[in-house]
Amino acid sequence: MNNCIFCRIVAGNAPSWKVFETEEVYAFLDINPVSEYHTLVIPKAHYTDVFDTPAEVLQQIMEVVKEVTTLCREKLGIQHVQIVNSSGREAQQDVFHIHFHIVPRKSGDGQNIRWRTHPEWRGRFDQMLEKIKG
Repeated sequence: MNNCIFCRIVAGNAPSWKVFETEEVYAFLDINPVSEYHTLVIPKAHYTDVFDTPAEVLQQIMEVVKEVTTLCREKLGIQHVQIVNSSGREAQQDVFHIHFHIVPRKSGDGQNIRWRTHPEWRGRFDQMLEKIKG
């Protein structure tokens, strides 16, 4: 995947600032951080999104997410993080190599993820479950 920036990073053909690494997963500082220590966690193999990433690879990624968040807490005293993944263009994915953001948060940091909720959909929960389980 020569046009994938994350594949180029894994191959050593683009710069990165390594936070943590295993044989299968690489964690590095986001080049466009929204907070200090904003870290991306990616598999070294190319998968586009959560839909085409095998479960065992997702497990490896999440193990590194846990390791990095533990480092943040133990080494930096960071007590609050958001873990974010976007899969698909309409979900605001912009690099099509699966990745998870670890975003340290603190009061007054100016970041704000707000979702518009739909409590009126509760009445359709049984129908939704029929579709997903059917």
